[in-house]
Amino acid sequence: MYTIAALYHFTRFDNPEALQAPLLELAQREHVTGSLLLAREGINGTIAGPRKGIDAVIAHIRALPGCHDLSWKEATAKDQPFGKMKVRLKKEIVTMGVPDVDPRARVGHYVLPEDWNDLISQDDVVVIDTRNDYEVSIGTFEGAIDPETKTFRDFPAWWEDNKDRFHNKRVAMFCTGGIRCEKSTNFLLGQGIEDVFHLKGGILQYLEDIPAEDSLWNGACFVFDGRVSVEHGLAEGPHELCHACRRPILPQDKTRPEYEDGVSCHQCIEEFDDARRTRFRERQKQIALSRARGERHLGRQPG
Repeated sequence: MYTIAALYHFTRFDNPEALQAPLLELAQREHVTGSLLLAREGINGTIAGPRKGIDAVIAHIRALPGCHDLSWKEATAKDQPFGKMKVRLKKEIVTMGVPDVDPRARVGHYVLPEDWNDLISQDDVVVIDTRNDYEVSIGTFEGAIDPETKTFRDFPAWWEDNKDRFHNKRVAMFCTGGIRCEKSTNFLLGQGIEDVFHLKGGILQYLEDIPAEDSLWNGACFVFDGRVSVEHGLAEGPHELCHACRRPILPQDKTRPEYEDGVSCHQCIEEFDDARRTRFRERQKQIALSRARGERHLGRQPG
């Protein structure tokens, strides 16, 4: 079994470039794969590997400036969910595009999973899902508003267009692991909204802590690793990934006429022109050839 660790931490890195190579080298040495983002505002990402390797990388990150109190979310998978390790430098560890948003200064009120149902069931509370539209499409909380944003950059404009709908309301927000809400609650506080709340630990913590029979969550939660989605108890969900558009699909969606492995699905069939689909088909051929060569090398017949 592989250990998966999802983490984020807002802190001040004066020189994130200097942190990149040592972190990548350690992860590769410990057979840890995944993706970590470094910026002046902190670190964010998901990694997977053997228990010893994850412990080594986490210990390294906790020794970085301001990261001694790093927290992370763990799960397990029977297969390695990532192909390789990446450590990338970014302007933001979660991109909102609003320069004066700083979660280190102030955020909304944290709400524990066991208190979340009570909060979002109250009449004066509006619940907003801060994730992207394709994530919301496979699962969300009962009664939650979907801003239908393509990226997190769209959220400030959506709020400006819709803020009058929430006059005299308390605002509760949630996301996958909590990182978006650190920024979105700080943003709303800067807009003069005082009663702002967010789910501590995000959807993942809620699904781990709250029994299905007591849950107000409907569907599955999209995750950015090989599991694609998880359900209550963080059990692996039924979804797969369309490798053309990177959106989640169900196994039965692969029987639809729009589906072609690695080329299109019913969600993206109109998004790519013939030239792009031709490149996708060539990519799939190369993947199949590489897989076949690997299986022959191991003494197995492909298929």
